[in-house]
Amino acid sequence: MKQTSFVQMLKFTLFSISAGIIQTVSFTLMNELLDWPYWPAYLIALLASIVWNFTFNRRYTFKSAANVPVAMAKLLGFYAVFTPLSTWLGQLAENAGVNEYVILIVTMLCNFVLEFLFCKLVVYRNQENTRQD
Repeated sequence: MKQTSFVQMLKFTLFSISAGIIQTVSFTLMNELLDWPYWPAYLIALLASIVWNFTFNRRYTFKSAANVPVAMAKLLGFYAVFTPLSTWLGQLAENAGVNEYVILIVTMLCNFVLEFLFCKLVVYRNQENTRQD
């Protein structure tokens, strides 16, 4: 059991790193090249990383055959709270003079930990390792 959890955390970490790269690159393009304000650049970059992370973690980390719309709806419930809160707090921090990349890194770290716990305990609860390949 401990080994399975460790392997899951390792896979989740690697997929989250790839999603973080997508989020960082897309945020940087919108922030630097397009000179967009923090919140729309963050929001679009976050959505791109969510779709990427969900797709790979469902299949390879949790190996779940859970109903995709149901699993995605549960994850969207998480993001219905996380996204407005992190967007609002990020904008407050930027208005206070905190560097937008510091805000992005702190937000991504919080997202990483909270999303893993939410997926493990809510989204894929009793549905891990049900996928037949």
